[in-house]
Amino acid sequence: MVQDRIGPESTAGMPRRDVRRSRRGLFLPYILLAIIVVAWSAGWFWIRGRAASEIDGWTAREAAAGRTWSCADRSLTGYPFRIELRCSALTLERSDGRLRLGPTTAVAQIYQPRLVLFESAGPLHVEQGRLIGDAAWHSLRGSFHGASDGFTRASAVVDAPKITVTGSEPEPIVIAGQHLELHARPDPGRYASEGAVDVSLRLGQTQVPQLDALTGTRDPADLALDATLTKATVLGTGPVPRELEQWRLAGGTLDITALSLAKGPQRVQAKGIMALDAAHRPAGRLDLRAAGIDALVGSIVGQRFGSEQGALVGQLVGGLLGLSRRQQPDADADSTPLKDLPPLRLVDGKVVFSGFPIPNVFVPALY
Repeated sequence: MVQDRIGPESTAGMPRRDVRRSRRGLFLPYILLAIIVVAWSAGWFWIRGRAASEIDGWTAREAAAGRTWSCADRSLTGYPFRIELRCSALTLERSDGRLRLGPTTAVAQIYQPRLVLFESAGPLHVEQGRLIGDAAWHSLRGSFHGASDGFTRASAVVDAPKITVTGSEPEPIVIAGQHLELHARPDPGRYASEGAVDVSLRLGQTQVPQLDALTGTRDPADLALDATLTKATVLGTGPVPRELEQWRLAGGTLDITALSLAKGPQRVQAKGIMALDAAHRPAGRLDLRAAGIDALVGSIVGQRFGSEQGALVGQLVGGLLGLSRRQQPDADADSTPLKDLPPLRLVDGKVVFSGFPIPNVFVPALY
């Protein structure tokens, strides 16, 4: 009898303890989630504060060096997974000029902080001595892959760029294109020893009135450049003359692997090495290949002998060098074979072609 009373009472208490355990188990995932959210939020705000401190520190160091950066209406947002820096305008003031860029945004993911994506609505206004440059575009996007010792890649893509430069010529230089791409990366074999950076530039369907007048055709031009800039690591954000002089004294060069310009039936390809001479002028040698540039030769020669004689000389020189346009009317301009030309040299401010200086063409000092 005693055993019978003990049995039911003991079994009746066990289910109530199981119910309490099961209820605590229901709330446990929500408690863990709340802890994770609070910890993540605290971490995000810590990273945001660290990013703001880094930006302020870099700005202060630049100001001490004579370069004043300003981010108007600066905001740091992007919670919970990004750090997003927004400026309604980005400006740079220094002794030799100023720069102003319209609304700009830079974004980095929390889990990949060294990859920064940026975009800008523009426009861009630059003043450098007597030169004034203005640029506008439909869209501008880019990326920067940072690294502990510099960077691994930087890119910019611009749709419908239009650039205007005044102050260097009687008339403004206007460059309008359909698409622009610029990429840069450290040269795998030369970055550590020579500070070399590989650069790739593509500019498609470009209109330049000054180039139209020189070539005698209004066809849009396509430009492509692959080159390596040595001693690039000595370049900074200081005044242009000082930075270029440091680069020159360091022995910097522009090694052009492939440069091509196609404009209607006219095509030119070049490769070579360029540098700066003691008078701060571009100097070096370019090995050329071309097709259909007899009109261009005639235009250059005509500057000295007159347009009629220039056109005649251009046809004669083009025929001797095999550069005249011989393709059929229905043939593609790219089908015309390229011919090797004598090298083009920039020496002491003169442009020397086939051993003879080109008349009335001089290379100015860059600074």
